[in-house]
Amino acid sequence: MPTNEKLQQQINEIKQRNERVEKDKAWETSWARRFIILISTYLVITIFFYFAQLPNPFKNAVVPSLAFVISTLSIPFFKKWWLKNK
Repeated sequence: MPTNEKLQQQINEIKQRNERVEKDKAWETSWARRFIILISTYLVITIFFYFAQLPNPFKNAVVPSLAFVISTLSIPFFKKWWLKNK
């Protein structure tokens, strides 16, 4: 039979885990994360377009970057829909 100390330790471990999970969830849904995804996607695509010698790499990288961010923003909607209909 577990002791009170052992039970308290397990409770504290669960609380710490829950706190980490809550912070991870907050990060996943934060606007800071979305902005970082937008900027990093734009930079990678711009660099690729530049070295591929495509015309107007800075201007043309906007559309795929925005499309990627929009697709990530739609994920929660489809997740809720999928969970509801499963």
